[in-house]
Amino acid sequence: MKLELLSLCNTNRATAAAILQSEPIRVLVTGAAGQIAYSLLFSIAKGDVFGKDQPITLLLLDISPMMPVLEGVVMELQDCALPLLKEIVATDNVEVAFKDLDAAILVGSMPRREGMERKDLLKANVAIFQTQGTALDKYAKKTVKVLVVGNPANTNCLIAMKSAPSIPKENFSCLTRLDHNRARSQVAMRCGVPATNVKNVIIWGNHSSTQYPDVHHCKVNVTGSEVACYEAVKDEAWLKGDFITTVQQRGAAVIKARKLSSAMSAAKAICDHMRDIWFGTPEGEFISMGVYSSGNTYKVPSDLIYSFPVQIKNKSWKIVEGLAINDFSKAKMEATATELIEERDTAMEFLAK
Repeated sequence: MKLELLSLCNTNRATAAAILQSEPIRVLVTGAAGQIAYSLLFSIAKGDVFGKDQPITLLLLDISPMMPVLEGVVMELQDCALPLLKEIVATDNVEVAFKDLDAAILVGSMPRREGMERKDLLKANVAIFQTQGTALDKYAKKTVKVLVVGNPANTNCLIAMKSAPSIPKENFSCLTRLDHNRARSQVAMRCGVPATNVKNVIIWGNHSSTQYPDVHHCKVNVTGSEVACYEAVKDEAWLKGDFITTVQQRGAAVIKARKLSSAMSAAKAICDHMRDIWFGTPEGEFISMGVYSSGNTYKVPSDLIYSFPVQIKNKSWKIVEGLAINDFSKAKMEATATELIEERDTAMEFLAK
């Protein structure tokens, strides 16, 4: 027992020494006074995303009227007494927030209000993400990894990317991991297995109600052996019907029940997404994320941020190629691409003005 305690003490000392020697990475969260950020910041600060021995400098950006609320968030983070959290910078100044970033998680966006046309929503968000893309271009490291969460996430990501021409396009992605996790969980519940027993679901396209949750390449571990999802579920009508609509409309269902949008599950998905960028995806598995579509082999139109199945290694993603696409899937993939083209073209009109 004494030897075990001594070994544990030595391990803790070694971990503490590694933390002291490591250079903090600079991580930005925008919309930092909002409910998604409130669910997210603790996980980032305690090492669940970027590693248990990686010190963090947290940069928290929000609009000026939200600064008093953000001060309360900072107090709570301080009161957590987290060893990895080296510094917290709360600001409404983009130059301060975007300086020398290693990672940027862009959560803040203009929400759709009652009576607001989609075109008006796009116009407001083009202005926000053009400003933030320009700030990334001017102040952040060229190696910065940028995750766009604020909706409409795919098109907001495209605008930020186009406004930061000196940063590689591959460094930008948008969040469809929440949809991916929703699909995975629905299959797991249907089969009566843990969600970890389900892998390789795919979200194609837009983070909207046109997204296509695809399980044609999904595997489910049932009683110790992996089988195809269709074989495990044994209900094709459900997989091609209620399963798809449940995932597509899950966000609206949460809002109807909570009177607030998804926050806990969105924060978990952000953590999953960024952790996989930092540490890679497991061998033989792929996840879903919105990435730049140009050069893909699935005949998805170019110049979109479109959700694909990807594998990640050394902080670089690669679209999984060679997956068979049947006519059912092709029609769904084309429908969500059509919506993204319309969003892009409308956004680009505003960007040109």
